[in-house]
Amino acid sequence: MQQPPMIQAQDLHYEITNHDNQIRILSGLNLSVAQGDQVAIIGSSGSGKSTLLSMLAGLDIPSSGSVQIRGKAFSALNEDSRAAVRAADMGFVFQSFQLLPALTALENVMLPLQLKSRADAEKLSLEALAKVGLSHRVQHYPKQLSGGEQQRVAIARAFATQPSILFADEPTGNLDSATGQMIIELLFNMNQEAGTTLVLVTHDIQLANRCKRLLKLDGGVLREVTQS
Repeated sequence: MQQPPMIQAQDLHYEITNHDNQIRILSGLNLSVAQGDQVAIIGSSGSGKSTLLSMLAGLDIPSSGSVQIRGKAFSALNEDSRAAVRAADMGFVFQSFQLLPALTALENVMLPLQLKSRADAEKLSLEALAKVGLSHRVQHYPKQLSGGEQQRVAIARAFATQPSILFADEPTGNLDSATGQMIIELLFNMNQEAGTTLVLVTHDIQLANRCKRLLKLDGGVLREVTQS
């Protein structure tokens, strides 16, 4: 029997009201992402890329249409049920790192594992930090780390839970070119090793071209871009 897509978005619409004006951000959008796929979504600033990522991850709910994960309803679930799916299946890497300042690098990586009551949280977190080259920084706090180091902690945190899906929102956006290139290599090396399904939003065409598929969001709909 054919395996359902890891992620399936059907006829997604999303509108917001601003000063009594309806602003359409997504308009009948469709997307199918197979298990293990690598998908980059590009588009102009304000085109709705991050909004789409939030819809796929269940952080926002579409005005209409649906998102399914592994062929099962996802966007129709209540917030607690969506949160349970996120905890079980999804990892996240954000432009702003999203590390908790009061926790060390190790504690930041351990947190999602502790929330899943993993007895081996510390062991898995130390292994993940070693993979991103930060074994010597595990007891440092975010303010003691460079931007590149903070993003490496975020990547370790995302992969430590062994997610089926990794969502990345402008993962190199706050980094200089050389550091961004290092983060790109790290992200794809760990993704390939783990066999994770990767969906990322970026304005960095170099990063986008590393993915198997390149999609452009324009006018609220997605179209496949032929890569050179």
